[in-house]
Amino acid sequence: MLVTLSAVALFGILTFALLRGRYVGPLAALVLFLFGFFVADTGASTAIRAVCRALADAANHIA
Repeated sequence: MLVTLSAVALFGILTFALLRGRYVGPLAALVLFLFGFFVADTGASTAIRAVCRALADAANHIA
């Protein structure tokens, strides 16, 4: 899994702060959560990993 626990905790705290400060409503937060959940289940996540891997390889060859 590419997401570490610290990133999950950071986004959880950020979501809680945004909900608490009433910058987003509960329905908007639920929609965004479900969007991320379903995108992670598609092939888009593998494509994003491939792009990130290609950028990292390119950066290693430049340096």
